[in-house]
Amino acid sequence: MAEVGIRKWLITFTVITAATLELVDVTIVNVSLPQIMGNLGATLEDIGWLVTSYAVANVIILPMSGWLGAQFGRKNYFLASIIIFTFASFLCGNAHTLTELIIFRIIQGLAGGGLLSTCQAILLETWPREEIGMATALFGLGAVVGPTIGPTIGGYITDHFSWPWIFYVNIPVGILAAGCVYIFVRGHRHANPMRVDWIGILLLIITVGSLQIFLEKGNGEGWFDTTYIAVLAFVVMIGTILFIWRELSIENPVVNFKILRHRSFALGIVTSFAFGFALYSSTFALPIFCQNLLGFSAQQTGIIIMYGGIATISILPFVGMALKRGIPAQLICVGGMILFLIFTQLMSHFTLSAGLDDFLLPILIRGVGLSLLFVPITTLALQDVPHEELGQATGLNNMMRQLGGSLGIAIITTIISSRMALHHAHLSENVSLNSPQFLQRFNGMVAALTSKGYSISTAKQLAMQSINGSVMKQSYLLTYGDAFWIGGILFMIAMPFIFLQRFKKKIKVAEAH
Repeated sequence: MAEVGIRKWLITFTVITAATLELVDVTIVNVSLPQIMGNLGATLEDIGWLVTSYAVANVIILPMSGWLGAQFGRKNYFLASIIIFTFASFLCGNAHTLTELIIFRIIQGLAGGGLLSTCQAILLETWPREEIGMATALFGLGAVVGPTIGPTIGGYITDHFSWPWIFYVNIPVGILAAGCVYIFVRGHRHANPMRVDWIGILLLIITVGSLQIFLEKGNGEGWFDTTYIAVLAFVVMIGTILFIWRELSIENPVVNFKILRHRSFALGIVTSFAFGFALYSSTFALPIFCQNLLGFSAQQTGIIIMYGGIATISILPFVGMALKRGIPAQLICVGGMILFLIFTQLMSHFTLSAGLDDFLLPILIRGVGLSLLFVPITTLALQDVPHEELGQATGLNNMMRQLGGSLGIAIITTIISSRMALHHAHLSENVSLNSPQFLQRFNGMVAALTSKGYSISTAKQLAMQSINGSVMKQSYLLTYGDAFWIGGILFMIAMPFIFLQRFKKKIKVAEAH
């Protein structure tokens, strides 16, 4: 049953702390990769597996988290996930080789995936059914705070200490969260432990793991030009068919696809997928755009991202209150999608002279838009799911958002590669002796260089290099404009799915037992 009074808020603090612990670790490592490479003697390709291994383990465990919670008791599973995550953090900090570090990151990812979905399910059980919007908003608060402060914390620790401390910082937080869970969260266990579907677990690991590696490594390996990427694609196709058939044909499946009978949930995971695509693809493209093209420092880029996170955090509680007062979630979602589309439109019109101040408005618009999307999309997806299926539903919903993000990053990197070549070829057509504009600029640069003492041949060579550099930068600028638009357009395509979900003025969920 739902909690009341101070206990409700203590449990809320506990689960948000645990969720933030996991989400901080997703981004905190990225800024320390160069130092880890130097310390462990790893190549750029090798160090990529440090991020990929965590993501693969995370996605594999997400759809299983509901089943594991029912099998061992949600409190027990949640507590075990925190303890394992904390201990794995200690092992990561003590790793002496890259192989050791990747193995411990896999353990971290498996525990972290259990944290994310289970804490959301506990939060939904803790709050009264008429306050699900506020509960989801508070969970969203932790989901936004983690990725927002992760790079900042990681950068500070890396600059002032050493990379193992990005893992050690998890230990005191993990101990605090574990203690609070043991004291405050009530334990409920499945009356009759279910048979373990080992075949389903194996198929899930193979299929989802292959899909995640395919998406993470596909673009860098030239997609189907590489044999192992093509093999992974085949494994994903066959594995998906076998896994779905297996889970629909047994009594106690690892992933209960029968929850898709709830119309709002079936439609909701589509919008969650679109949300993950837009969120992760823009988050991936923004730092590269700022640093590689505009020349911002990592600290300046972090400040830009932080402004958006502050905007999201500030608006989230008001979104929860709006849902509680009966404002339809569909209308709030539409507002968020429109704001996100405005953000992508503004970013696509940036020039190479853009400065930090130019980012303030679009980043704030993006931050507010995300706050109007995360809570209503999750609330709509879970509105008709009964209590006993919440664990499975939150796990599957989170997995779809994560897969949307992985696909978004894969597609964006592919778009950047292909559109870059297209824009460069198009702009290079104007670099010709038959172009009056080119000749005017070229001759002007040659004259300026020769006046500084360069020979004619050297001046012509330097002028051509400068023009080619400008063409390259302009090509990248147009390419990133295309990349930002993709996320916004996908949201517009997903909008009809929101209006197909049940339209309620006040959203409720089944009473917890």
